[in-house]
Amino acid sequence: MSFDLPLFALKKNKSIAFHTLGCKLNYAETSTMQRMLQEAGYEKKSIQDENDVIVINTCSVTENADKECHQLVRRFKSKNPEAKIIVTGCYAQLKPEKIAAIDGVNMVLGAGEKFNIVKHLEEDLEQKIYSCEIADVNQFTASYSLHDRTRTFLKVQDGCDYSCSFCTIPMARGGSRSDSIQGVLANIEELHRAGVKEIVLTGINLGDFGKGHNGNKKNDENFLSLIQAIDKQGLISRFRISSIEPNLLTDEIIQFVSASKCFMPHFHIPLQSGTNKQLAAMRRRYKKELYEERVLKIKSLMPHCCIGVDVIVGFPDETDADFEATYRFLQELPISYLHVFTYSERENTLAATMPNTIPMSIRKERNNKLRILSEKKMNAFIQEHKGQERAVLFEHENSEHQLEGYTDNYIRIQTHFDKKRENTIVNWII
Repeated sequence: MSFDLPLFALKKNKSIAFHTLGCKLNYAETSTMQRMLQEAGYEKKSIQDENDVIVINTCSVTENADKECHQLVRRFKSKNPEAKIIVTGCYAQLKPEKIAAIDGVNMVLGAGEKFNIVKHLEEDLEQKIYSCEIADVNQFTASYSLHDRTRTFLKVQDGCDYSCSFCTIPMARGGSRSDSIQGVLANIEELHRAGVKEIVLTGINLGDFGKGHNGNKKNDENFLSLIQAIDKQGLISRFRISSIEPNLLTDEIIQFVSASKCFMPHFHIPLQSGTNKQLAAMRRRYKKELYEERVLKIKSLMPHCCIGVDVIVGFPDETDADFEATYRFLQELPISYLHVFTYSERENTLAATMPNTIPMSIRKERNNKLRILSEKKMNAFIQEHKGQERAVLFEHENSEHQLEGYTDNYIRIQTHFDKKRENTIVNWII
């Protein structure tokens, strides 16, 4: 879709800054857009500086993300009244007209156009919105973050064919599609030459890797064959799997990671609810029994493995008994930490039409209880490993002027700052 509204033609060497909301995939894509613009002659600057162009890469997982986009446009425009504001990302695909109507927004780039940002900035096409129907978004563009942090996010998969009742991601990113193994290995070679020590494989539905490469039908590549090829390549010593659905986390994947020389003992596995009633209402593709089986399988092979969990509280018809069942389920599982999300109604989702909505005060109360449980779980996990020696990749100086890094099994370590230790792997007593 396009709307004939006056825009602008930018000259090279103008300054540009990015602000990113949302997931690891967004950060990888922002970094790729930055490199494209720098190669085209634009000067990348901090968002705190005066800039000619500001790009906001949005998320739309929750209603708060939508509101934050509006607030950011106002804040950046107030600081840089003459700056051109470009909005892209998931919210830009879902609500292009709504974003275009925000005072101060100059351009909106949908899912199929964000990687054409150089062309859109340099051509005076006199349009404000560049988007298309999400069904037409079927290309895969490899992305990775670089020079942002020691731990690099490498996008290997995009989109999702699932239809969870609470989620807008398929509407914002399109169907599942991925890079080829050859393409992933080539990107790893490039990151190795850049001095990267750890890569986090990212995607919207990472375990679905191998499907729809560049719009083609599913090929014979899959996630297991990908990680086997990465391990065999042996260029970079540390890899992590960002998040993988429990129904796609096979015994073979778990067994391979347990014996791998470069994949870290760390899984992040979305759960969302500890009751089968709620999982069915969410249209998840597993039951809690399968989830428990996956966790116990991991721990049987890797007792030291760190396991993170996504949980949604306050989903429609989540009774007190449902929440307590979820709490007990998580409390008894040998997991390490939680990412807790308060359910947020999203337009055009099945869940938004469901009865028995939960008051926001109760949603927040349940969120707080699980966050406290998460702290207890992580503290217990750290205590289990006290006195052990584990490999730590020290990354950067934090806001407290300490050197910070993570063990192979994702325990955060802080020590006095030593420049020589940055981006190095050190054996460390926890």
